[in-house]
Amino acid sequence: MHQTFVDLLEENRTHASEFDSKFDDCQDSQHPEAVTICCSDSRVLQDHIWNNDKPGRLFTAGNIGNRVVQEDDGELVVSGDVLYPIAHTETRTAVVMGHTGCGAVTATYDALTATDGLAEPPGINHCLDLLKPHIEPALEVLDEDLERSEAINRLVEYNVDRQIEFLINSGNIPEDVNCVGVVYDFQDAYSGKRGEVHVINANGETNVETLKANHPEIDSHIERLWEY
Repeated sequence: MHQTFVDLLEENRTHASEFDSKFDDCQDSQHPEAVTICCSDSRVLQDHIWNNDKPGRLFTAGNIGNRVVQEDDGELVVSGDVLYPIAHTETRTAVVMGHTGCGAVTATYDALTATDGLAEPPGINHCLDLLKPHIEPALEVLDEDLERSEAINRLVEYNVDRQIEFLINSGNIPEDVNCVGVVYDFQDAYSGKRGEVHVINANGETNVETLKANHPEIDSHIERLWEY
């Protein structure tokens, strides 16, 4: 067996010894407080971001581009892995988390702006095709003088906004579900420390001053790079 997997099993042994008793309250059912929709990226440690080590507390979904959207018979619908805890476990907080330097947003941006076709395997193309409609409109208003990394991080925010918008307007999300959009920063794009979460959207509201006025308890966490 490859040594990488052998090492993983050893780490799991440590995990199991630490978590053995932590499943007592959730062995037979789950009622997570929030569902988090994160981008699939090795640098984004989805539970560690929230300092979470409690099984059953968070329902974590991950995919390329932190999408809440999937295609069903040609129609765009809320992804089942996002909708399940809301529909079946009484979860009433949904957090869409983008991150700085997102490879999925970068690949989508390149696909939209390339003069020649970019070759990607079909599975990746499928994910990019789901992201394109949520990112393409931003290209018309994005400042052309921005550095590439700055442009990508603004598109990360734009994509999070569109995912929140889709959730709210889908008809599948009850009105009492709190939908929050955030960006996880490990590239010093925002103020604060690497690894901090920055709130950019709350139930469709994206204006920083309005967000701070409406949510003073999280004032220091609210920050955007782009108000378009």
